Amino acid sequence: MGARLSEALSKEYGTRSAAVIAGDTVKVMRGDYKGTEGKVQAVSLQDGTISVDGVISTKVDGTEVPRPIYPSNVMITKLELKDERRASSIKK
Repeated sequence: MGARLSEALSKEYGTRSAAVIAGDTVKVMRGDYKGTEGKVQAVSLQDGTISVDGVISTKVDGTEVPRPIYPSNVMITKLELKDERRASSIKK
C-alpha cells in the first residue's frame, strides 16, 4: 500500500510514492483529521488501512480506538529506514 512522499522526500529519493510501514511519520491530507501528523502504529493489509497516532475515535462507552485511514489520504513526511531492503529499494 503506497502513499505519496512529501516534496522534500520526493526530490531526495527521486520517486513520488513509497509503501507505508509502521514507524513512518505521515500527515493526513483528507477527511476529518486533515493536517494531523503522527507515526504509523499499524498497517492492515487485509483492510487496506493504516492507524496513525493522534487519529482516534471515542466509542459510546468512552474507550478510544484508532481510526483507520486509507494510505491514499496521507503524505509521508519521514521515512523509517531501519530495514536495509526498504532503504535500498527506495534509493534506487
